[in-house]
Amino acid sequence: MSIRPVKRVVQAQPTMEGAGVHLRRAFGFGETNDFDPFLLFDDFRGDRPQDYLAGFPWHPHRGIETITYVLAGTVAHADSLGNTGALGAGDVQWMTAGSGILHQEMPTGDATGRMHGFQLWANLPSSLKMSTPRYQDVQSQHIPEVIDDDGTRVRVICGDFWGKSGPVDGIAADPRYLDVYIPPGTRKTLPVETYRHAFAYVFDGKGSFRAASTPQNVRTEDGDATDTVTDENGNRSLVLFDSGDEITVQTRDEGMRFLLVSGKPLEEPVAWYGPIVMNTKDELRQAVSELRDGTFIKHG
Repeated sequence: MSIRPVKRVVQAQPTMEGAGVHLRRAFGFGETNDFDPFLLFDDFRGDRPQDYLAGFPWHPHRGIETITYVLAGTVAHADSLGNTGALGAGDVQWMTAGSGILHQEMPTGDATGRMHGFQLWANLPSSLKMSTPRYQDVQSQHIPEVIDDDGTRVRVICGDFWGKSGPVDGIAADPRYLDVYIPPGTRKTLPVETYRHAFAYVFDGKGSFRAASTPQNVRTEDGDATDTVTDENGNRSLVLFDSGDEITVQTRDEGMRFLLVSGKPLEEPVAWYGPIVMNTKDELRQAVSELRDGTFIKHG
């Protein structure tokens, strides 16, 4: 067994999307080979409604899957095929845009005005980019949770882990999407198959990812050396792992909660235009032309 070393630590950066939603982006709209098959990861949270209520009005998607995971508040969604619904705390939506869909997502805070969720984009292989769009809406109570003897808790959203299978299935890149809590003062080793690209996103608590025997110095995006994966608050840090078949987590005086995401690389060319991701520029030009002339929607 080999522990995956930390390849890079990225602090999610403030940005605005949709009609003016304040969020933090850990990666996206750039070079994403290290994250293949994943394209983008956003953390949208806040307790000021004016920072998120404008939401993400109607916009197109083609060639990708969008994964929305809500921790607090509600996200109402609708699309050009007539689907509507709402995601509450703990719920997940895995939308396969395929050949094309027009979609909107409108967040609302909880009783205290707090909103928190994540959105991950996963690429589709060329063979499925023009497939029929579909949804997998999963309510919180249908997401299995595994609790280990030391108090470690893992919600299994997608993929197999510790004998449990997540409710999201039929995804081309064979992804695994886990919500992990490690208690204070705990060292934990978690399996991640060698063939997968993998990253962790810390959103609560503090800890480090390092080999069990020796600390590792890694470089953050600003060039500073560190042997931890988090800032002082242990918040909004994305950890990209190198090759291996395990990761090791060490918490200290407080626990740590993070998403652990992995998937099989597609290793295909990426041609990107906002929420449309194809393999060639010609395919992008065709998609934009179809948006203009009203032929973008192929199914439904």
